[in-house]
Amino acid sequence: MSTLRTTWTVTLIAAAVTLCALTWWQGSRLLAPVGRLAPDLATRLGAPALAESARSTQEQAAPTPVTTAEVRRADFPVFLDGLGTVQPFDTVTVRSRVDGQITKVFFRQGQMVHQGDPLVEIDKRPYQAALDQAVAKKAQDEATRKDAELDLQRYAELAKKDFSSKQQLDAQQALVDQLGAQIQGDRAAIDNATTEVDYTTIRSPLDGRTGFRLVDPGNIVHASDEVGIVTIVKLQPISVVFTAPEESLPAISQALAAGRVPVDALGPNGRTVLSRGHLALVDNSVDAASGTIGMKATFRNADNALWPGQSVSTRMQVRELEQVTVVPEDAVQHGPDGLYAYVVGQDGRVLARPIEVSETGDGQSVVTTGLSPGETVVAEGQYRLQPGSMVRAVAAAPAASGGPIEADASQAVEAPRP
Repeated sequence: MSTLRTTWTVTLIAAAVTLCALTWWQGSRLLAPVGRLAPDLATRLGAPALAESARSTQEQAAPTPVTTAEVRRADFPVFLDGLGTVQPFDTVTVRSRVDGQITKVFFRQGQMVHQGDPLVEIDKRPYQAALDQAVAKKAQDEATRKDAELDLQRYAELAKKDFSSKQQLDAQQALVDQLGAQIQGDRAAIDNATTEVDYTTIRSPLDGRTGFRLVDPGNIVHASDEVGIVTIVKLQPISVVFTAPEESLPAISQALAAGRVPVDALGPNGRTVLSRGHLALVDNSVDAASGTIGMKATFRNADNALWPGQSVSTRMQVRELEQVTVVPEDAVQHGPDGLYAYVVGQDGRVLARPIEVSETGDGQSVVTTGLSPGETVVAEGQYRLQPGSMVRAVAAAPAASGGPIEADASQAVEAPRP
């Protein structure tokens, strides 16, 4: 029995040893190719990193795309920019000058009316009756005077024959004069009654646009009412009231002395010209609180582009600089040491050159020192540059009318490729 147990134990141990040997042999066959591929796999995994490093180096050496512009010489208009409010050229609040009930309304709210057009009619019957009464009174007094004049002639004939006293003749003459004065009063009463009848038809005092109607037909209006019937504003021409710093007053005065000063009214974006006009007047005093001087400009406003109460930007030309060095405003950069611009050299590399600017406006800047006409400067893309960087010029996107000077692609510098 123990011999049989020993035999089974030896058999199990031998089977286990054989299984381990087979497992080791199979594992060696599977791992051998992996071992042979390990160097090649490592090499392949390292290639993309090397390629990426090479591409990064190549990109650093490649020219940076920028937008360039040529420094040029041109006339430069100097503007004063400000903010203004549109005001009607004339404003009239239509009120009644007589008391009465409104019987007719001839206009629509918001309608354009002309001077003399009827707006409202008030019941005229009481005033017509007063006029008729004044006319009748005048006719009565004229008849009485005529009779007095005939009596005066009779007294004059009797006085010649000494049948009438001088006193009677003078008294009759005084009566005739008195009746004449009374007739003059009747004429004045008729004129007054006629005027009141005319007042019952209210007419537009100017050409303009009506606003909201404040009184409806059937209402009783009085000459003493504070609230009017309608407000009419004159839109053509129209005014814009704006301000400028008091430091600009000498330039404004010189411009006015030279002739008409043009003023543009601009839209909310500060670029679209709504209307063109001229400076009409400058206020007679400076506002001490704000340090500004008030001005008013007049515009024809034929297309009603300006509307009362509208806020607009103003641009007033005070002078024009002739043949100065001009660059796009975006080409001027601000640095810790002042203003500078990136100038593109013949080799395609940029140089940060200090400059001085005297005037800026309408997307352009006047450079007094640092640049010469014919040089090329970087107008866009400066944030990717540093002195010595190589650049490649690209065409600028078209700009809106009145915007800054765009780069001319035909004048762009093409840097040599490495």
